[in-house]
Amino acid sequence: MEVTTDDVHDSEVVPGLLEEAEGTVRVEKMIGDGAYDSGLVYGELEKRGVEAVIKPRRNARSDTGPPARGVAVGHIRELGYGTWAESVGYGRRWAVETAYSIFKRLFGEGAMGRSFENIARELAGKVALYNMLVNM
Repeated sequence: MEVTTDDVHDSEVVPGLLEEAEGTVRVEKMIGDGAYDSGLVYGELEKRGVEAVIKPRRNARSDTGPPARGVAVGHIRELGYGTWAESVGYGRRWAVETAYSIFKRLFGEGAMGRSFENIARELAGKVALYNMLVNM
């Protein structure tokens, strides 16, 4: 988990999250929405040997950017979005989206802490509590 301010894009924290995760498990695949469609993310995944399953933006071109992105764009054009999503397991992303939705319904979308440090502590506590609840 990484707590950031609004001026930090989701894709910017991917290297740190991968580093932390790989201290515990072998990350084989990253499934992400269009927010992760960036050269930084593809480069980091390629460097670590992690398969990228990232939905390219609607106007994405297959002849620019990282090779893995070009392959995804080509497959979507050839197969159609639905067939591509099914073939690469993109639908599994919704399991994560569901977990976020449940978390937000349980704890709300905001934090009560006033300082960034306290907000991060509060969120870490909520995540720990959520994990205990779902693992009962």
